[in-house]
Amino acid sequence: MAKSSRRPIQLFLLVISLVAGCAQLKQCAYRGINRDQWQQPEKVIAALQIRPGDRVADLGSGGGYFTFKLAASVGPTGKVYAVDVDREMVDLIEKQAQRDGVKNVETILAKADDPLLPKDGVDLIFTSNTYHHFDDRIAYFTSLRKYLTPRSEFIKREMEQAGYTLRQEFDFLDRQSFIVFTAAK
Repeated sequence: MAKSSRRPIQLFLLVISLVAGCAQLKQCAYRGINRDQWQQPEKVIAALQIRPGDRVADLGSGGGYFTFKLAASVGPTGKVYAVDVDREMVDLIEKQAQRDGVKNVETILAKADDPLLPKDGVDLIFTSNTYHHFDDRIAYFTSLRKYLTPRSEFIKREMEQAGYTLRQEFDFLDRQSFIVFTAAK
């Protein structure tokens, strides 16, 4: 009898633990299994040719997988805006930045139709594994142009319809495409 009376309590505690750690569970899901291996973040970031001092928006930052890697690339004089519509993820990144002493990451709780980036713009808008989440992508990416500084670089047809020009395509990733666009002049 004692064993059966403990079992519901243990299950209840497990449920509480899962609810309390929801943001961490999402973060783990966003990281994926062997993500470093199949996504090759170091190669991706190197190919972007980010310079110290650059201002980068990590659009759909999720749990911050690329955010902190981008922050290391822009250095202490640069800035990375971790942009997401999920309050839990934004809070998680903010707490991690504070805990790790990363001062060049700023979080932004975005709207579904506007990332709410700073008016003075960014040099690069980066997005990974989020393109499919945007509604009316042509309109959305058209509106993003106002956030890009003139020297900024940023899936083909839709991006071209939004006023971007394909700059470069990379094929070193096994499971994803990696494309860089620039704002058309």
